[in-house]
Amino acid sequence: MCRWIAYRGQPVLLEQYITKPDHSLIHQSLHAEEAKTETNGDGFGLGWYGEREVPGLYHEILPAWNDCNLKSLAEQIRSPLFFAHVRASTGTATSRSNCHPFSSDHWMFMHNGQIGQYKKVRRQLEALLDDAHYSQRQGSTDSELLFLLALQQGMERCVVTALEKVLTSVGEAMDEKNITSPLRFTSCLSDGKRLFGFRCSSDGQAPSLYYRLYENGDIILVSEPIDRQADCWQEVPQDHAICFSQDKVIVRPMRLGRPSSAEAVSSHG
Repeated sequence: MCRWIAYRGQPVLLEQYITKPDHSLIHQSLHAEEAKTETNGDGFGLGWYGEREVPGLYHEILPAWNDCNLKSLAEQIRSPLFFAHVRASTGTATSRSNCHPFSSDHWMFMHNGQIGQYKKVRRQLEALLDDAHYSQRQGSTDSELLFLLALQQGMERCVVTALEKVLTSVGEAMDEKNITSPLRFTSCLSDGKRLFGFRCSSDGQAPSLYYRLYENGDIILVSEPIDRQADCWQEVPQDHAICFSQDKVIVRPMRLGRPSSAEAVSSHG
């Protein structure tokens, strides 16, 4: 399973959270503590918002701990909202196009989890994409496919509802193929202003997800804490979505397999 970190707050140098902490993302790439695999060496990626509405991206197939470019970039890039991800492949190739985060226009997305026995349903799920969204597909991962399906479902209208519809469709496709391996989805996305996190699974064992709120309003959303200050971290509950919008934190249940209620996090609030 992968490890990742997302930050939203005052503009900071990326190194403050990616390389400097005791249990930084770089440290987790070698010594993850809350993942099935301790090592995450199948590439890494950075995504950040700067002076433009669309995010900048940097992807590399080298292990994060073995690329001097990552350390140099983290020392120089300052951003109010950024993503960083170290990858442990669940079966697709190690390539730049398969490294997270993924982006489309002003949206950015990264993921930890998997579609169980993805190869059995990949063709069926890709066929759900219309031509416009299929043409954006660069790699072969289930993560990128989930992102594009969510865009197609209308994240501009309601983010959580779009993800609920996609995950329900994926679950139905897996059932048709008699797949018993779980669908696990712990992810993060942003439109450049708001930050969303999701933690759900078909077997009640979603990958971990934590957040920390600082006194100055800064927010970190992570796969696992980057320091040893355990009392400062809050765990996102199983089968819930979280939204950080302006100074609000909204935590809502995700409803898979049945219509979403008014409790869903709307794109307007």
